[in-house]
Parts: sequence; structure tokens; C-alpha cells
Amino acid sequence: MRRWGIVPAAGAGSRIQPLAFSKELLPVGSRVEGGAERPRAVSEYLLERMVTAGADRICVVISPGKSDIVEYFGAEAMGAQLFYAVQPEPVGLCDALFRALPLVRPEDRALVGLPDTVWFPDDGFVALDERHALSFLCFPVEHPELFDAVVADADGRVREVQVKRQDATSHWVWGAFALSGLAFAQLHALWLRRDRRDEYLGTLVNAWLGEGGEARAVCAGETYVDVGTLHGYRAAIRALEERASRRVAEWRERTGSALAHDPRALDGGRE
Repeated sequence: MRRWGIVPAAGAGSRIQPLAFSKELLPVGSRVEGGAERPRAVSEYLLERMVTAGADRICVVISPGKSDIVEYFGAEAMGAQLFYAVQPEPVGLCDALFRALPLVRPEDRALVGLPDTVWFPDDGFVALDERHALSFLCFPVEHPELFDAVVADADGRVREVQVKRQDATSHWVWGAFALSGLAFAQLHALWLRRDRRDEYLGTLVNAWLGEGGEARAVCAGETYVDVGTLHGYRAAIRALEERASRRVAEWRERTGSALAHDPRALDGGRE
């Protein structure tokens, strides 16, 4: 079984334009590489999370005008091989995702996320049980009407995906998902039977559920930020700063505990 990452990066990014580059390359935070600090493209967070969950092949779906993404990442990132598929026209998320279908075998596993988002925990994909054909990693948000809210029962079975509904009844929204290669092919076949009219994944999943398909909601997400707007961009910066501050505080607490319980640490460990 191969584990694929699928990254739909063909969107125009109209909510945060004008930019001189693809929105997926928007600098958000930084990383230290070779002893030097450099800006980090927002899409790197998603690729990192996919690799953490075992993906060693990642297909990035781009539009014809997004060659800068190919130039930025090249053929490999974080130890994973990169492949590229082109969505000729911006006709929705479902169409973009299925551009990667020829690469994914029925016995494979695919991890899917949005490249203009930042979310925690870093290992969120790991929480998605491979026994389920389709499972959503869900995050709590204040305004579910801006996202795809996931309604599930007490056992985590998805009952409905409420696509950007003002009357959303769940504050849990999907931010990433995993599915088997077989389920991926079945969803594609259903999409074709529905004359490719599903622009959003949620409406297609609802049809899938209506035909007896199953999906699981895993409410293991902590923080989810859509960086596709200026407000979201600022929120992502704050979330990363808060995360870094929390880690520093935890490190100080651990260090302080060690000093308190091991007097030798006060003088460098000397007897």
C-alpha cells in the first residue's frame, strides 16, 4: 500500500489578491534551515503534516498559470516525491481532487488537505483510522457557516456535511481527510453519474451517504485557520506565535522541574 498526499492548489486566491505569486506560497512563519532562518510558504505546513503521517508521494494539483509552485518545490519536498497534475479550468474542489485519481491505486491510501490553511496538531492525520474508507479530521470553529460543517452521531458516523450554511448545526468543520484508493474511485464514479455538478466535496459526500456510503468524523483537531483572507493570514501568524510561546513555556517548566528535583543540575551536574 502506498500513502499519497493530494494537495488541491489550483484556486485563484481571489480573496487575498493582489499577490505577485500563488497564494500557496504566501510566507507564513519561518523555519531554520542550515543554521539560517527563512520564510516558510503556507503550503509547507500541509506537506509536513502529510509526510508526518507517512505520505511519501504527494500530488499537487495546479492551474496552468501556477508554475511558480513547481519552481518552488521541484521534484521532492521533506523526503517525499512530488508529482503535479493540472486542472485546466477552476471548476471546483471535486474536479481538482480527481485530477490526481490516475496516480492512486485502489489499495492505496490518500491524505487530503487544503494548502492555504494552518492547523494543529501537527500529527492530525495520524488520528484518522485506516480501517475507515473515508474519515474527516474535524476542528472546532466559531463561524462554521464559513466552512463545511460536519454533523455526526455519538459514534462518529457522519450524517451530513453542511456546506457553508448560515444555519449550520455543528461547530465542527472538516479541515483534512483520508480515504482509501477504492473510496476515491467510487466517489469519482458517483461524481460522473451526477454529471460533475458537485463543486464542493460536501455535496458529493452527502450523495455518497445517501447511497449507503459511510464516513467518519474524528474530532481531534485543535486549531484551524484559513489563510485565504487578510484576517485569516493575521490569525495564522498569531496562532503560530502562540504555539511557539506555549512550547517555550513548557520547556521552561520541564527545565525548572529538573532543576528542582536534581540539585546536581544547578552546578552543571557535578558531584
